[in-house]
Amino acid sequence: MNYPYSTIVVVDDNSAILTALKICLAAEFEHVVTMTSPDTLVATLANEQNVDAVLLDMNFSLGVNTGQDGLFWLRTIKKLHPNTPVVLITAYADVQLAVNGLKYGAADFVTKPWDNDKLIGVLRDAIDSNREVVPLDQMEQEHVQRAVEQCRGNMSKAAEMLGITRQTLYKKLKK
Repeated sequence: MNYPYSTIVVVDDNSAILTALKICLAAEFEHVVTMTSPDTLVATLANEQNVDAVLLDMNFSLGVNTGQDGLFWLRTIKKLHPNTPVVLITAYADVQLAVNGLKYGAADFVTKPWDNDKLIGVLRDAIDSNREVVPLDQMEQEHVQRAVEQCRGNMSKAAEMLGITRQTLYKKLKK
């Protein structure tokens, strides 16, 4: 069978949810690695080949539903594997938690109970957008444009900020 993706690591303290997710993701991922605790997550990510994404629950401490566990592990993953997309999943969703998750580098946020098709779509989007490579010319053009906007159109200041001459700045803007 041809799988669109190689490996996903799913971390949730509820084994029934892990089973449901394993079944849901089986057609998309060649390997669905499930974990009931994030304690060995760092080692798992270091040992697994080609991890396309992590699906991470937000709460692991009994009786605590603040999402702080998930945010801690999200920051840890992003520090060690900055290019691995992390999608957060929780039954206790609130807007501030989602905002904090995105601020710390989560690709997206899914609430339980989830819709299988939507979950797969979110994971596909996270992985595929992570794989897109922007051409260098386009990246440079966007960077130069942001510098000019940040300097409110002051070309001398923008050129100085970019470490180039005004003449070079004008040439880059005309590309």
